[in-house]
Amino acid sequence: QVQLVESGGGLVEAGGSLRLSCAASGRTFSTNPMGWFRQAPGKERELVAAISGSGDSTYYADSVKGRFTIFRDNAKNTVYLQMNSLKPQDTAVYYCAARAASGRAYYTRSMYYDYWGQGTQVTVSS
Repeated sequence: QVQLVESGGGLVEAGGSLRLSCAASGRTFSTNPMGWFRQAPGKERELVAAISGSGDSTYYADSVKGRFTIFRDNAKNTVYLQMNSLKPQDTAVYYCAARAASGRAYYTRSMYYDYWGQGTQVTVSS
């Protein structure tokens, strides 16, 4: 059974940092595109960052560009989201997603992802 388990969320003051982890089990995702999405109360789920299956291409939403970094450790079958200079508007539940098929591209739409984690809450206080 494939599982994606997020961790690292929590409460942080504005300007602080958090590192989210997404550990995959049940199969390897070392060549699969992966992404981080978030959903704030009353808002639609949105892509935060995506990484290609090869790990050499990344995409960031404009709202997080320059502050967040997505990277992967294939030996650990884990993808990370380093979040710096956090703002109250970053408050949301953050979800990890993985595509079933391998590929060198990244994907920006949720419809292209096949596996999802349960989410981890990130709260940024002002």
